[in-house]
Amino acid sequence: MIPLRDYRPSGIVPYVTLALIVLNAVAFVYTLTYSDRTLVPLDRCVWEQTFRQPAPGFDPLLYRRYGQGCLYLVTERDRFVIQYGLIPAEFWSGKDLPPLTPFPIWVTLFTAMFLHGGWLHLLSNMWYLWLFGDNVEAALGRGRFLVFYLLSGVGAALLQMAVYPRTTAPMIGASGAIAGVMGAYLVLYPWARVLTLVPVFFFVQLVEVPAFLLLGLWFVLQFLSGLVDRSAMGGVAWFAHLGGFITGALLVLVLKRREVVPGLVAWLRRRRSPWGR
Repeated sequence: MIPLRDYRPSGIVPYVTLALIVLNAVAFVYTLTYSDRTLVPLDRCVWEQTFRQPAPGFDPLLYRRYGQGCLYLVTERDRFVIQYGLIPAEFWSGKDLPPLTPFPIWVTLFTAMFLHGGWLHLLSNMWYLWLFGDNVEAALGRGRFLVFYLLSGVGAALLQMAVYPRTTAPMIGASGAIAGVMGAYLVLYPWARVLTLVPVFFFVQLVEVPAFLLLGLWFVLQFLSGLVDRSAMGGVAWFAHLGGFITGALLVLVLKRREVVPGLVAWLRRRRSPWGR
């Protein structure tokens, strides 16, 4: 199911949401300035000896053709991603291996949030941020929303790295932080109607569904996908999505404006009240 729009106006100009979309787009365009054809050497031995894992971006076929001893080749763009992406083995060990980052390794928790692997990766993430971010920003306020977004991304990364602590594959993308926005939206506006594109065999239908159904189903699918793809060979950080969603759902209860009553909380109160039935 692909959400197209929601029917709950936020009543604000979502400056922070717009700024985050622009920052992600600028970061992606900057990544494109690095060549995906020019090859640069990296040292595989230091990675394998330190972590007992394959070096990031190591391609056996490319190595057999162009590699030499400890040196293997990656594109300039891949080198940039390895340098500024979040690598769990580096993060937990505190060891920054070449290509070195110009700051402490924990900062990659945040730089990785603004990197994307392709146009589809970027556009799909930014669409979900635009669709759900304005309402969450209105409920939290601009400053708190920015803090909320970054902390959701951190929560997403920590769960993914807890499940795969030794991997040397770089994690990139805003999807964990945006999953936090989706978790917050579910808590705040579970009954909001969302116009959704639903594929049925060779046809598509436009259906209005409540947010709790759309986002709840999304969460279940991420969970099941994570269980099936336990080797993470699909290249999708399923547990980052789960971690971000849960972090966002909890954080919104703490960071929301005082006068905002989350729809899920109001529903639970009515269920507990003897007069709510």
